[in-house]
Amino acid sequence: MDQRLITVSLALWLATNAVAAGAAGFPTFSVRRCAPDAIVAGSVCLDRYEASVWRVPNPTTTNRSLIRKIQLGMVTRANLIAGGATWLGATANDYAPCTRNGQTCANDIYAVSLPSEMPSPNITWFQAQEACANAGKRLPTNSEWQMGANGTPDAGPDNGTTDCNTASAGTPTLTGTRAGCVSGRGAFDMVGNLAEWVADWVPVSTDCPSWGSFSNDDMCLSGASETATGPAALIRGGAFTDLSGALAGPLAVRGTVLAFRATNIVGFRCAR
Repeated sequence: MDQRLITVSLALWLATNAVAAGAAGFPTFSVRRCAPDAIVAGSVCLDRYEASVWRVPNPTTTNRSLIRKIQLGMVTRANLIAGGATWLGATANDYAPCTRNGQTCANDIYAVSLPSEMPSPNITWFQAQEACANAGKRLPTNSEWQMGANGTPDAGPDNGTTDCNTASAGTPTLTGTRAGCVSGRGAFDMVGNLAEWVADWVPVSTDCPSWGSFSNDDMCLSGASETATGPAALIRGGAFTDLSGALAGPLAVRGTVLAFRATNIVGFRCAR
């Protein structure tokens, strides 16, 4: 049989049976394909690597094709440098004029998922949200992040080369270079390196009880501040320092960080 006919017949069969299953009340699921910079996590594509953030000049004119590559998940570091893009995150001031509350960020900063790149810290939740949106993505929900993180080794001794980066006193390591720090679905650095913003907001937590016998990972989801000047956004996974060591892990979660706060241990990754 002609290969094209086989392909068309298979497509028709799949479509017909999907309709029939839906009509019968059975759940149906679309076949998901993700760009090379992402992994399949349930119904979403989750970035394979922690985000590096770049400012792209002239994004709506001369660099329009570069922005398209970013949004398709096909951009390379060489493309970014050739387009005059600059990496951001050395300090919280890097992101200006994109403000801490996410104003004036459209067509300015772009989140990219690249291997062997320095992930971008010192970014607020609002700025991270805008960097994802400009790249045609969004912050993952807490449950989407968890699905992508499952299978990542829990924090143990950090050998400084292949284990998750949970015991560094200096800076985060380049994305994807800790070969043993990969989830069951292929996402890197979801434990340690930078803690990661997710989409969910909570009242600012005031206490950090443990998970008990369930896990020794960090858990700060108790109490609610009556004086906080804004919401907290959840951060996940732990970091290279502070939220590190045994506190880091695939179940580590904190609701203590205000959404407009930027620190050198918190970054993010995007989903679509």
